[in-house]
Amino acid sequence: MHEYTSTARVWGLSCPGFPEEVSRARRWTRDILRGSPLAEDAELIVSELSANAILHTASGKEYGSFHLAVAVSAQVVAVSVTDDGGTGTAPKVEHQGQDAEHGRGLGMVSVIAHRVVVHDSAQGHTVTAELYADARLGGHPCR
Repeated sequence: MHEYTSTARVWGLSCPGFPEEVSRARRWTRDILRGSPLAEDAELIVSELSANAILHTASGKEYGSFHLAVAVSAQVVAVSVTDDGGTGTAPKVEHQGQDAEHGRGLGMVSVIAHRVVVHDSAQGHTVTAELYADARLGGHPCR
C-alpha cells in the first residue's frame, strides 16, 4: 500500500448542542453504515455519547456543540464524540444498579463496544468506541 493511502474512510459532523441533534447524529451514522452488521450498535453508541455530551458538558449550554467522527475500515468501525468540556472531570464508566435512572450510558457503551477510550483535553473530552468486525480481535465479552 502506498504511504499516503488508506483503506479507512472517515466522516465528520458538527452539531449544535440541542437535544434534537442526537437523533440527527444517529440517522447520519445509520446512513454511513447502511448494510454493515455493526450499524445498530454504532447508532446506539452515538446516541448515548451525543446525549451525554449535551446533558453533562458545556455542549448543552448556549452556543455549545458536539462533534462526531465515524471511521470505517474492513476490520473496525470507530465512533468518536467530542464535547465542549466545561466539567471538572472526564467521562468515566460507572456501574450503576438496574434501577438507576442516570449514569448508565457510558457503562452500556463499554458493554456494546469492544474498546472505549476517553481522551481529556483543555478543549473538551473525546470518547471513542471501537467495534470490531471480528470479535476475536478485541476479546469482546460474551453478551
